[in-house]
Amino acid sequence: MNLAETLNLGCLCRTLSPERLRKQLETDPCLQGMLDGLATTHPHLFSETAVFVDPGMRATLGQAITAIERVVALPAYQQLALAHAPETAQHNFGPAGVFMGYDFHLGEDGPMLIEINTNAGGALLNAALARAHRECCEPMQGLMDASSDLTQINQTFVDMFRAEWQAQRGTQPLRSVLITDDAPEAQYLAPEFALARQLFIAHGITAAVGDARELLWKNGALWHPALPGGAIDLVYNRLTDFSLSEPSHAALRAAYVAGAAVLTPHPRAHALFADKRNLITLGDDALLAAWGVSAEDRRLLQAVVPPTELVTAEHADALWARRRQLFFKPVAGYGAKAAYRGDKLTKSVWAHITAGGFIAQALVPPSERLVDVDGVATRLKLDIRAYTYRGQVQLLAARTYTGQTTNFRTAGGGFSPVVVLPLLPVSSHPQTIAPENLHG
Repeated sequence: MNLAETLNLGCLCRTLSPERLRKQLETDPCLQGMLDGLATTHPHLFSETAVFVDPGMRATLGQAITAIERVVALPAYQQLALAHAPETAQHNFGPAGVFMGYDFHLGEDGPMLIEINTNAGGALLNAALARAHRECCEPMQGLMDASSDLTQINQTFVDMFRAEWQAQRGTQPLRSVLITDDAPEAQYLAPEFALARQLFIAHGITAAVGDARELLWKNGALWHPALPGGAIDLVYNRLTDFSLSEPSHAALRAAYVAGAAVLTPHPRAHALFADKRNLITLGDDALLAAWGVSAEDRRLLQAVVPPTELVTAEHADALWARRRQLFFKPVAGYGAKAAYRGDKLTKSVWAHITAGGFIAQALVPPSERLVDVDGVATRLKLDIRAYTYRGQVQLLAARTYTGQTTNFRTAGGGFSPVVVLPLLPVSSHPQTIAPENLHG
């Protein structure tokens, strides 16, 4: 057992300072009261406990992401992925898509990719959370991962959006950004929309949060009442209508197809990365070899991508017999919606799954984190999310939870900062450390 595993299973340390978190979140007068509001409406959004990761895990995770991005760039891969994608995904205007999210479980043999998301939420919240934890743990700075400069992470995020703009518009100045979703004020991560708006404004970009259903397509430009000063330059897209096919999003679709507004993330990114049928392709070693993928990249993908297959009526009986070793997900699903552990399936749900539109993924048990919940040492499951842009990891964050999937309803759980530790010898089994002895 390495040092990271020992700390995850033996350390009850609470390292979050609420006042430091308040300072990190409420960076502008318009954001005052955010932390108190979250404590009421999102009581389990933030964990008080950090998650520790082995440096070998971190290295493999980053190498796997790079390998996946190399495969996705192949013309043969794109032809296959786009063959069953909607019409809107066929357009390629240049942007890659902001805040790609690679989600992993950490196993005995290394990280295992669970899914890829193109509109992964939580990056701004997690950056603030990580700063609040790190400030609380100055004596441990020498042990913490230095690959992510949290003092510069907001600049990194803004630079990412500017790069998306430049990929489609060149040297034209980026003047305005609309952060959009359906009923954004009612979304669970609405506080992050406010943080994003303030981030853009702080960097000289006019920004607003607006309902996607209120967008207007007129005179060859995209408009929104929240930005009355002019047409919208860039849309930060948080919709889960990944193809822009819903009638209420007709204006956004028209502007995107016409290239009149820069949209990020966009339908093409979802088709190439987040459609879960792509996991089948990424795990098909023979196919990747035929495309000329290097032996090293194929080795990485074989180690990191769990075996995945399409659910079909022809294979239903065989899949049902193996269901306890499988996890079933809709091909265009998100946020663990309509995802099922095989050992929890009912016959009625199984009929829905076998009707089509699902993949079956080998079940990969998550690792665990010991936390203090009202004075009781409690083991929670955890997963790791890598926020990336063009294959580069910008930030690691963890989510701790109970149940089948992450849910932000677990006492003691929620978003947790990730601390990457050096590999040190551990000679004994983990011993529980009292929280009062390690409180930051």
